[in-house]
Amino acid sequence: MDKIEAFGMIAAQAARGEIVFPTSVNSALRLQLALDDPNCHVEEAIRLVLGEPQLAARTVALANSAAFSRNGDALVTSVRAAVMRIGYSSLQTLVASLVVRQFGACIRDPGLRGKAQQLWEHTAHVAALAQVLARRVTFVNPDTAMFAAIVHEVGGFYLLSRADEFPGLLDDDTERWAELCEEVVAREVMTRLAIPEPVRTAIDGLRHAWVNMPPSTLLDTLLLANQFAPVPSPLEPASASAPRDAESVLDFMVDAATLGSILDESAAEVKSMSAALLV
Repeated sequence: MDKIEAFGMIAAQAARGEIVFPTSVNSALRLQLALDDPNCHVEEAIRLVLGEPQLAARTVALANSAAFSRNGDALVTSVRAAVMRIGYSSLQTLVASLVVRQFGACIRDPGLRGKAQQLWEHTAHVAALAQVLARRVTFVNPDTAMFAAIVHEVGGFYLLSRADEFPGLLDDDTERWAELCEEVVAREVMTRLAIPEPVRTAIDGLRHAWVNMPPSTLLDTLLLANQFAPVPSPLEPASASAPRDAESVLDFMVDAATLGSILDESAAEVKSMSAALLV
């Protein structure tokens, strides 16, 4: 099977709703769907987190990170205390990050695993930038911005997990991914993951949209975060990549001092949360 046929098969399966997740992803997905239920009681959330050892450890680590622990705060040593400290929004983002990371964990091919690792590093930086930009520039909900950034490349992670079936599929050929199946695959994967409609719409818009002036939407936030992320997506076609030099957009974005402060703060966010959410 040649590359065009392989991309066509993946796209056709997605269009029919035939999205196949690895077992590890399905387990995390069940947890995500349970937490998304507005009737999910805190006691049930705690029980669900305790049922996933990796998530339990990361929840406690996140609660003790600089993002949630201030000077004088007691060290969190239980899942119950961790969930109460970080809240549902951060817990849902943490579960979403686990879902996304599980796609990469099941990849066998070393080259694809390398791409998955780079894609996650890109995602981590976009998430940190989105949260800071939401607070300081676009004024959208920072928790929503971080969640959207965590899942904005989920279609790419799905493709990498499927590419194991087709040796050489992504060898210097990310143009075909964008042209032949990115949109339909990303849309169907997000639907299967029950990503909220406003977040799906913003992510869909990343392919063709421009930043509004002044930037004020979730889509604007994601566009800017992608613009300034220091690690590019390995699946981004070279012909479609926007300039990554901050100076190229500085004039219509923010002044130099503000931009430097935003980049420094986002770098600190990545570092402070690396023990739990972003690694």
